[in-house]
Amino acid sequence: MEQLTDFRVLTFDCYGTLIDWERGILNELQPWAEKHGLRRTQDELLEAFGETEAQCEAETPQLRYPHILEHVLERLAARWSVTRGEGEARAFGHSVGRWPAFPDSAAALNYLQRYYKLVILSNVDHASFVRSQARLGVTFDLVITAQDVGSYKPSLKNFEYALAVIDHAFDVRKPQILHTAQSIFHDVVPARKVGLKTMWINRRRGLGGWGATPPPHEGEAARPNFEVGSLIES
Repeated sequence: MEQLTDFRVLTFDCYGTLIDWERGILNELQPWAEKHGLRRTQDELLEAFGETEAQCEAETPQLRYPHILEHVLERLAARWSVTRGEGEARAFGHSVGRWPAFPDSAAALNYLQRYYKLVILSNVDHASFVRSQARLGVTFDLVITAQDVGSYKPSLKNFEYALAVIDHAFDVRKPQILHTAQSIFHDVVPARKVGLKTMWINRRRGLGGWGATPPPHEGEAARPNFEVGSLIES
């Protein structure tokens, strides 16, 4: 059985895992929905976001994340017959830096950095991540984004790219890398497909549903090697 001491590198998804993206998304979408007279529950907003974001990322992988978010809001407006106000899509596209960190992230990362190399593997761009960096309280050893790869997770390209970069930087191979993430769809399933061990940070434990992340496709192996409810548990 694997032990955490078996690993030298921890790769982290950021948004949903370290940054509370569901709270950040709701902080933006709830006022927007109320402004336009939409009566949608938090779960309805999050699930619509998750489905639409995944579609946009798959269809236009060359776009940087702020433009993905702009397209998400445009599609949600069309879906719910909302006439968008001027600047709304752009404001949502640049909202990432306003999304809060989970309360446990900074302290846990500072502790873990004593023992592991810490690597970000995120579905954003570098400019968006820089705005979140200060909230996390550490300087990561490597930051790899969708901007670097030209595709978005769950594409296997993102993980293959990360493995090559980590091998070059640290001379570390798959058995010594643990991928740590909240999303089964974006992270656990594709990481397992490329042969990585995974830790699921189940931030929605006890809430039910999948929130802002789509469910894994039927039949996909979704069982992580480790599961915890927060970084403190890890």
